[in-house]
Amino acid sequence: MAKSIENMKFATKAIHAGQEPDPTTGAIMTPIYQTSTFVQASPGNNKGYAYARGKNPTRTALEKNIAALENAKHTLCFSSGMGAIDAVIKTLRPGDEVVTGDDLYGGTYRMYTKVFEGFGIRFHFVNLSDANNIRKYINEKTRLIWVETPTNPMMNIVDIAACAAIAKEHKVTLAVDNTFASPYLQNPLDLGADLVMHSVTKYLGGHSDVIMGALCTNDDALHEKLAFIHNSCGATPGPMDSFLVMRGIKTLHLRMERHCSNGKAVAHFLKGHPRVDKVYWPGFPEHPNHDIAKKQMKDFGGMISFTLKGNKLEDAFRLASSTKLFSLAESLGGVESLIGHPATMTHASIPKAEREHAGVVDSLLRLSVGVEDEQDLIDDLKQALNA
Repeated sequence: MAKSIENMKFATKAIHAGQEPDPTTGAIMTPIYQTSTFVQASPGNNKGYAYARGKNPTRTALEKNIAALENAKHTLCFSSGMGAIDAVIKTLRPGDEVVTGDDLYGGTYRMYTKVFEGFGIRFHFVNLSDANNIRKYINEKTRLIWVETPTNPMMNIVDIAACAAIAKEHKVTLAVDNTFASPYLQNPLDLGADLVMHSVTKYLGGHSDVIMGALCTNDDALHEKLAFIHNSCGATPGPMDSFLVMRGIKTLHLRMERHCSNGKAVAHFLKGHPRVDKVYWPGFPEHPNHDIAKKQMKDFGGMISFTLKGNKLEDAFRLASSTKLFSLAESLGGVESLIGHPATMTHASIPKAEREHAGVVDSLLRLSVGVEDEQDLIDDLKQALNA
């Protein structure tokens, strides 16, 4: 019997939404349908499955699960977060314009400027701390507003509801990269967004063992357009990756609670350390748009960035190479804690002047605070700061 998700709370949806016992064996876990093609009863009689690039039952179960978490009608899973973003921009045409933030993830910035600008799409990189700044760049060619919140790596908060009001006023699509918050902390569709993107690799997967992206929407026409691109261009994930993400999502609520509590402890420790200059974490009352974060997020997350006094590159390198529990690596959102140097890692593709204007200076370090013991993480940072 199908499980109704209508009245489920988040934790229950994470475990049950989209997943039914296998009808053949009763297996409680969705099987991994490791097949490239499906036998049809007769030509055109394929029960929805014909060729696995288009659809796979394991992926379908995952898409239903993520849709439930984002309160969406539709979800499409992609082979990476960049594959998902690529599909969104492919809905545009030469001459169209996009308004987006001036402190984007470096990979998004690189795709926009190095790939799609060459096809005649224009991008405006704007300070979105005040949503009204969007109005200065909207014109008859604007088709998309693309927002990250919290932003990567400066943890800036963008008012989703305010952006949605502007988008609706001008009949423009609003897309929100919800990777840093996860659906546990924030649901942009409920705040008026048209589209939500996740790098599923991060908190949804949660175990640093899969690469995947997702797009969620309640707009039937937008979903149909994206589904055509999804199938036609082929950036689709395999069944094993889909299974791994479903397994990861079952503990999303538990992991996020610990990410948030550990993040709070680490942020307060860094704020009080004499070698640390600035700490960027939305939970501080003085953090820009903290009140908006309180309104649109359930908690403040486990992502933190900070700078060192003196702003010396060699000091940042020494610290990042001295941690023992915080592993020096790109990515985020896994159960293990990571430390990264955005200027030379995740944001190396952004020109120095532009990244420094956004706050990505030489001593900026970004932490993905994992779910280890809180005191062990603080002790690790303490010894690294004193190295």
